[in-house]
Parts: sequence; structure tokens; C-alpha cells
Amino acid sequence: MATFYVVATPIGNLEDITLRAARVLKDVDLVLCEDTRVTKKLLNKYDTDTPTMSYHTHSKISKEEKIFSLLEEGKDLALVSDAGTPTISDPGVVLVSKIRERFGKDVKIEAIPGASALGAAVSVSGLPSSDFLFLGFLPHKKGRETLFKEIKDSKRTTVFYESPHRIIKTLGSLLEHLSNSRKVVLARELTKIHEEVVSGSAEELLSYFGEHPDHIKGEFVVMVAGR
Repeated sequence: MATFYVVATPIGNLEDITLRAARVLKDVDLVLCEDTRVTKKLLNKYDTDTPTMSYHTHSKISKEEKIFSLLEEGKDLALVSDAGTPTISDPGVVLVSKIRERFGKDVKIEAIPGASALGAAVSVSGLPSSDFLFLGFLPHKKGRETLFKEIKDSKRTTVFYESPHRIIKTLGSLLEHLSNSRKVVLARELTKIHEEVVSGSAEELLSYFGEHPDHIKGEFVVMVAGR
């Protein structure tokens, strides 16, 4: 029986990989990755020469058929993203779903847990996290306003991802919807040299990044305390 591994990789610091993940990446027949150049850096660090193949949102059906063919031959494959845990706000979820639908129990799908920007950010936020609402990346237009209203009314901590070129606009929208008593925590560049976690009201964070525009770099994890 072939095994399809979903392998978490570091979100910044290349030392943040589990012993099991490093072993699996050596042992499989092929590693599927968003960007082969990014994954090669990780594999090279751990002296791994496993072949790689790109798989991402724009991959053609023919590439999926090749993956299915390899699994039918009994080959073990690993799926990684550029950083963190695959399938969480990641196109790999579609591939996993198709493999389950096509092969059922004939292919074992196994999680190799590890780094995740979501878990890392929540762990240092200081916000209640016994339960929280994760929204992934917010839509750019349709449905965006509805989600901000949902965040405003939520009694749970709400977490989502945001890009650097939209973070100021997002903080402006949070300012429109939230009272100054609602704490917002932003985490960026987690595990990297310029890691930063800042907290305050939406107004305070807008002021902070207005004074430090050079800090608007890297993807952000945005966490909003419940009401």
C-alpha cells in the first residue's frame, strides 16, 4: 500500500522541523511542493536528495494524474507547502480530498505534524484560545464586509491571515467595527530574525505601523479578542 504523507515544514527557521519529518522526506519516492526552489533549500540543509515536483493552485490535471499513477504503483509521496502545515489555507487540501475519493483505503494518508503559523501565533498572543475562529485569508472583495461584522460580534478570539500590502486597510476596517477595548494582536515573520508580535487596539496598531512603515513586511497573522 502506498502512503501519502502530509508533512509540516518550518515557517522560517529551518531548524524547526521534526525528526520524523526529516526522515520521511528522505524515505519517500517524491516530494510534492509549491515551489521546488524553496523546498530544495530545506532538503539540502538535511542532506536529502529526494526528487521533487511542483504542485500548486495552477497545476494541470495531467500532473494530478501523474500523482495518482505513482500511488497506484505503490510509490510513497510527501506533500509540503513552502512553509508550515499543508492544506491549511493551502491548495493541497484539494489533492488530499481527491486521493481519498479515488483510492479510499487503498492509499494511506498520514499527517506528519509540525510548524504552523496559526498555532505559533496563537500560542504567543495572550488571547483566550480554548476555542477560536480561524478564517484563513479574508476575501479581497465579496463577503469581506460580512466577515468584519462577524468578527465584531464574535465572543471567540478570531484569527486570520493578511498580506503586507493589505494590512493597513484591514486595520482600518477593524477600527471601523471594533471598540477601543477590543485587543488586536499582530504577528509577523514568526521564527525569523525580524519576528515581531504587537498588540493593542486597532487604532494603536494603525498608529504604530504608520510610524514604522518598514515593519510592514512578511505575511501577518491577525488575532482579535472576542467581545
